[in-house]
Amino acid sequence: IGIGADVVKVESPAGDDTRAWGPPFIEREGDRTAAYFYAANRGKTSVVADFSTPEGQDIVHGLVADADIVIENFKVGGLARYGLAYEDLQPLNPRLLYLSISAFGQDGPRAAEAGYDAIIQGMGGLMSITGPADDEPGAGPQKVGVAVSDLMCGMYAVAAILAGLQERHASGQGQYIDLSLLDSQVAWLANQAMNYLVTGKPPGRRGTGHPNIVPYQAFATSDGHLMLAVGNDAQFRRMCELIGQADWGRDPRYSSNQQRVSNRQELVARLAAVLRLKSTAEWESSLTGAGVPCGPINDIGQVLSDPQVLHRKLRIDLPHPVAGTAPGIRTPVNFSRTPLSCERAPPMLGADTDSVLRSLGLGDDELEQLRASGVVR
Repeated sequence: IGIGADVVKVESPAGDDTRAWGPPFIEREGDRTAAYFYAANRGKTSVVADFSTPEGQDIVHGLVADADIVIENFKVGGLARYGLAYEDLQPLNPRLLYLSISAFGQDGPRAAEAGYDAIIQGMGGLMSITGPADDEPGAGPQKVGVAVSDLMCGMYAVAAILAGLQERHASGQGQYIDLSLLDSQVAWLANQAMNYLVTGKPPGRRGTGHPNIVPYQAFATSDGHLMLAVGNDAQFRRMCELIGQADWGRDPRYSSNQQRVSNRQELVARLAAVLRLKSTAEWESSLTGAGVPCGPINDIGQVLSDPQVLHRKLRIDLPHPVAGTAPGIRTPVNFSRTPLSCERAPPMLGADTDSVLRSLGLGDDELEQLRASGVVR
């Protein structure tokens, strides 16, 4: 998927649910696949195998025999009834790493329950610290605009797999990895969790504001919004000079971050009145030129046309057998010696079934029989 893995995606004859999570769709010559699927499946191959059947299970066994890693996100015990649990596959390949991603983990009082990102954002505390403060317009818990609990769990999954592979170099043995969305969400509450552990007080919502740093939030300008991120006292003094309020930098109420946090409400109100007087571009130019971190709040169209984003070539277009090309965003990692591979668009359903199964030794007659019985497509 861009960092060296050869990923075989095993799908049911109906396909991954996310193929239908639209609109919008990429729709060409009879193929209709949701943009959502395209966001998460670049570089993979698609094999259809109905593993509710013995024949489909045999296909998975054949794939596992030579695999390094199996990743599954069924409900707890969901694959055991098909003979595809870790205990079933490990004897076929003792070096196998088997990663299970579930909503709540493989044990505990909620282990058997299903769960989606939005549920975990709520249960895991993220929505309690996301959104305007309770005394502001639009107050109330809010979800992050992308499935960030899912994404962060995926990041932990990559780290876990790499650690497991490294351990396998020494031991020669695979192992089972249990990872849950809820565990991941709790783990990356970061400073907000520590704020609670130290004080015993649950943090609240502050909109764009930071709980531990002031000023560190969005401000309205004459034509939009500016995200200001003043990380230390020297930056604060430079900012005060540039906005024509040098005395604020010497004011004992604001001269240290601790004092600025204590006097947050007053300082933010005074800053807001000043920053409304000029455009976002004017403030960005003067502040960044003086080493005060800030930036515009862009919509996604503006992001993808930003000169820095264009220079970094984050937008990619990959060959697609039906659509011609498929747009995407590349993996944001740059290696000096082994550049990332971005060559394959997300696969059409079952596009690689024949080639992969032939590599397992199946002939044309066997493939035709499996296709006729609905096990593959």
